[in-house]
Amino acid sequence: MGFKFEKLKIWQLALGLSGEISDMVKSFPKDELFILTSQIKRAADSVVLNIAEGSTLQSKVEFKRFLVIANRSALEVVACLYLSIQRKYINESIFDDKYQKYEKLVAMIQALIRSLGESDNS
Repeated sequence: MGFKFEKLKIWQLALGLSGEISDMVKSFPKDELFILTSQIKRAADSVVLNIAEGSTLQSKVEFKRFLVIANRSALEVVACLYLSIQRKYINESIFDDKYQKYEKLVAMIQALIRSLGESDNS
């Protein structure tokens, strides 16, 4: 692995979860293709992309900024999971599984943000 982000456990987890979300929405109704299906996939992908992009910058402040965006996108995925179960596109088992995984991911992102502290040094 040649890039810094590839070594990050949060990036690896986010990448795996993005794939799980992509697989999950394949069963959603076609009329949701450009609505909820697209929204949850873009949010899940955003987590992966923001962690990667932020990790390559030169300052902790910039990395933290991208991690905050990744965190918000992860929470957006959770909100989309609630819409998915409300609309009966997924069952409770799938909801609980994805919810717990995103809960872990959010905790990991927040811990990394805290570990970067207030310094602007890389």
